[in-house]
Amino acid sequence: MCSAASWLSFGRIIDIPFEICVAALESWQRTGQDGELRIGQSLLRWPIEHDRDCCTCRIEVGLARGSLRPPRRMRLEISCWSPSCSRIAAELIPCQRVRPTEAYFRSGHLLLDSLTHSLLQHMPAQHTDRVSAAPVDLPAARGKRAGTGVLRPGSRAPGTSDSAATSRPPA
Repeated sequence: MCSAASWLSFGRIIDIPFEICVAALESWQRTGQDGELRIGQSLLRWPIEHDRDCCTCRIEVGLARGSLRPPRRMRLEISCWSPSCSRIAAELIPCQRVRPTEAYFRSGHLLLDSLTHSLLQHMPAQHTDRVSAAPVDLPAARGKRAGTGVLRPGSRAPGTSDSAATSRPPA
């Protein structure tokens, strides 16, 4: 199951400091209703589990699977990627068995694209020229932190579209 879970998880390296990410998540938590916040068609479910010593946090996610199906239970783990905490690694991990369909992968990537877009709205003005994010295989990349697959300005992650981030949480 361990290798299947990593194959069925989604990862991003995002150029946003960990503390700014946590502050954005906490502000969204305060504005969410009934302990949930919609990101695209999916839901973030509070509370946030913090481990500030290790610079990590976890949030339960309800991954959208279509209008007639209940959301898939997932876990979003966010941690520092670089030693200076100027980048985070976001990984969306299934908490139950999943069928690896095209719709499953599309929903997972759409959620992380929308989350990335929303988090980057919280960046201070001096960092807006920085790079957004790129899909990565986090388990494989953890051993080689250099060359993480971060996109350059103006480029787009493979398999993503301009319409991938259609909604965002309140600022």
